[in-house]
Amino acid sequence: MKVEQLTCNIGAELIGVNLADALHDDGLFAEIRAQLLTHRVLFLRDQDISRADHVAFARRFGELEDHPVAGSDPDHPGLVRIYKRPDQPMDRYENAWHTDATWREAPPMGCVLRCVECPPVGGDTMWANMVEAYEHLPEDVKLKIADLRARHSIEASFGAAMPIEKRLALKAMYPDAEHPVVRTHPETGEKVLFVNAFTTHFSNYHTPERVRFGQDANPGAGELLRYLISQAYIPEYQVRWRWKPNSIAIWDNRSTQHYAVMDYPPCHRKMERAGIIGDKTY
Repeated sequence: MKVEQLTCNIGAELIGVNLADALHDDGLFAEIRAQLLTHRVLFLRDQDISRADHVAFARRFGELEDHPVAGSDPDHPGLVRIYKRPDQPMDRYENAWHTDATWREAPPMGCVLRCVECPPVGGDTMWANMVEAYEHLPEDVKLKIADLRARHSIEASFGAAMPIEKRLALKAMYPDAEHPVVRTHPETGEKVLFVNAFTTHFSNYHTPERVRFGQDANPGAGELLRYLISQAYIPEYQVRWRWKPNSIAIWDNRSTQHYAVMDYPPCHRKMERAGIIGDKTY
């Protein structure tokens, strides 16, 4: 297996690997997992594998989860179909910097995404290294956010365009999750800046140390949250991947954000993703 690093801070392409072999080769799988912790997102070309092998490979990392809004393949639970068609309005849940499903109490550990069909040009996906984003914050900001916690909402994202009854039912099923603004990676011990497009507000900002009068809370918290979310926009923390059919991306959802670039209408874009159940944040 050849590992070709794509940027200085994130991303590597694995060359000479067939993921189907990793289903039965423990050594190969262990090496892929080690490279994932090092590079945070791995890319592979020409992976003409079946849906069953896709699911089986992802399941080597852990049990898989379904998505309450996006459709799953009926024959392969845990394989979410992200199909974009030119005859349907493009939703806007992907083209924002986000970490998958942080509205869950235990967000996914990672994901394995395969391109089934893509436009000849456009439809790239970008990832950002949120360990680097945290490490390069000014020290006074690190002190300010050390104990902060924030809410993440499916209601305010996937539910926003739903009729109110469906939106409230979705929130009842998935109440807003609360996570530390700076989470600790459970395997590497690294500090990760953990706010994204699903984050609505800080839960514990309104304290005497931060708020003199009530009007301090709203602009102070909002401006700080917007500043933190904007760290994913910095090019030095990013990698961009151009899809081809049977290309695969494997990413560590605990330490990255990603952005699916929607610059390809009126073309099709069909992706299939297996999300791996993760741990509670701390």
